[in-house]
Amino acid sequence: MSDISFADALLSPRSIALVGASGDVRKNTARPLRFMRKHGYAGAVYPINPGRAEILGEQAYPSLAGLPGPVDHVFVMIPGGEAAGVLEQCAQAGARVVTVYSDGFGETGPEGLARQTALVAQARKLGLRLLGPNSIGCANLHTGGILSVNAAFEADTLLAGDISLVSQSGSMMGSLLSRAAARGFGFAKSVSVGNESDITVGEVVDALVDDPQSKAILLFLETLRDAATLGQALTRARAAGKPVIAYKLGRSEQGDALAQSHTGAMAGNDVAVDAFLKAYGVMRVRNLETLFELAPLAARHARNDSLRRAPDQPARVAVITTTGGGAATVVDNLGLHGMAAVAPPADFVRRIAEKGLRIRETPVIDLTLAASSAQYKMLLEHLLRADWCDAVLSVVGSSAQFHPGLAVKPLLEADKPADKPLAVFLAPEAPESLALLRAGGIAAFRTPEACADALAAFFAADGRPPASGAAYAWPAALPRSGMLSEHEAGALFRSLGVPVARGELADPATLAHAVPYPVVAKVCSRDLAHKTELGAVRVGIADGDALRAAASEMLENVRRGAPGAQVDGILVQPMETRLIEMILGYRHDPLVGPTVLLGAGGIAAELSPDYAVRLAPVNEEEARRMILEVRQTRLICGFRGLPPGDRDALARAIAAFSRLACAAGVRVEEAEINPLFVRADGVVAVDGLARLA
Repeated sequence: MSDISFADALLSPRSIALVGASGDVRKNTARPLRFMRKHGYAGAVYPINPGRAEILGEQAYPSLAGLPGPVDHVFVMIPGGEAAGVLEQCAQAGARVVTVYSDGFGETGPEGLARQTALVAQARKLGLRLLGPNSIGCANLHTGGILSVNAAFEADTLLAGDISLVSQSGSMMGSLLSRAAARGFGFAKSVSVGNESDITVGEVVDALVDDPQSKAILLFLETLRDAATLGQALTRARAAGKPVIAYKLGRSEQGDALAQSHTGAMAGNDVAVDAFLKAYGVMRVRNLETLFELAPLAARHARNDSLRRAPDQPARVAVITTTGGGAATVVDNLGLHGMAAVAPPADFVRRIAEKGLRIRETPVIDLTLAASSAQYKMLLEHLLRADWCDAVLSVVGSSAQFHPGLAVKPLLEADKPADKPLAVFLAPEAPESLALLRAGGIAAFRTPEACADALAAFFAADGRPPASGAAYAWPAALPRSGMLSEHEAGALFRSLGVPVARGELADPATLAHAVPYPVVAKVCSRDLAHKTELGAVRVGIADGDALRAAASEMLENVRRGAPGAQVDGILVQPMETRLIEMILGYRHDPLVGPTVLLGAGGIAAELSPDYAVRLAPVNEEEARRMILEVRQTRLICGFRGLPPGDRDALARAIAAFSRLACAAGVRVEEAEINPLFVRADGVVAVDGLARLA
């Protein structure tokens, strides 16, 4: 094996072999050699084809055996069934990385997945790393090392730059490269991970963190694989000041039981992925073009964590414009993303008037025909230092199209401090102005939607990974697998430190208990996840006679609705008071691992979802942020004179409950307290479930 590092073999190989290279220029398999010659790759390239002595005017080799020199990276373009047969030759040729373009593997079904698993096992045995299979390849745009069949590299010139792309979609890799190039954005590296059978997105990100040519990393994601490795890489990227921006397609169709609990129904996989990306500081965008348009803004402020906003404080944007209508389109979109265009305060207006420019206390500072270039620059510099806004947005009108130099001159010349983001939206189609701003390192946007999307993604990325928690010792009396009964779930939550309503398990024959009336009664069984729907819950029971009648009726309901349920007894609890009801949920998400959810409780919770989700465990500080994100908690924060609730107790309960993620030797698949009553002097869990692996 060659002495090159994994990262260099992947991203900057010194020598390349092309297995299955074709001399027919109409074929995809002829492209990599053509691309590398076209774009000036200076390393050794060995076309491998047993049926050709030369390919495109260059010497071809019958196999990887006996090449004139060692190979760092092999690109395999032969039918999938033959790919395994060349791995041993790859190892003997000294390769560290093998990219498999061939398809017919995990993407085709169980048989293909078995072939893929065997291929990876063989590669590992030989000390090789596999990119793919079903990978459209990778490219280094600075060296011309194009190990790819993507038609985007047909361009006569490739724009080398400082953005790198990792894509789970091969075709979208090319689309993004061409879209960005049309806007003047150059790339450093691009990698298609294909089926991600061995080399994962996280490993590629980790390699790019150490790449001096990559200043920002873009991700096009369809799902998440190996979240632990990706999390570590994202932590390194953040520490290195390299922003990561992601576009992820919709909900993942993982085959997990989302409907077991309200938690799963309210917040599926995509919400968990969102929580993961935010926790690690990734800026997730909704619009495709925002992916690269956000890069200059993200790179400029990558190391400034003070710019992030608390969840109850929407980002305040000062808007300065020469086109009222154009500004209104962006302000509208800012509102859709939870941000606010803010008016300058009176003292600021007065200071600007003393400088000879009259503005008004309105959310859009409109300078349509009133200001000279020097005045625009003066106002911009004052806004960039004002403490009443978090970002400045300049909306430029028609002059951007017809007088590009004049239109963007004040933006380029203004003194721009590092602690205040500046974004620009050009209302007309103005490529020259866009190019001038890009060259000046200023984030400029073609659409109001992308502009608002970028600012929202920038301010939303928290960069607070899950807290590290000490191992939690599982109670010896509780089962270690399967569904817990509500009585057992209550004991579990108490052991974590969550206040749980007193409950006694009464024998259905005697119904003897010591809980003072009025009481709540429930049929207790590990087989009943949703008791209310079955008619297995009664509230407000006034005395023993009423309890006997309720128990008889509930047991009959269970016999009819769930005849196979094993009944442990009747759980008797006191009637509890509350100010509001919340849901506290926990899921071991199949993509990102343990997550905790705080949501609005009561019957309207699923009609109008209102929740906050984090990776678990969380500390009390993070729990308080979750409380602020849930709209219903305003009812206990002094809203319209209503009595305040005990938010400190709620934060302690969230943090304690999230320690399910630290259970030693037991994996909790999901757990839920629904409802959790919040009172003026504490919280109490009055119903719950837990399902173990």
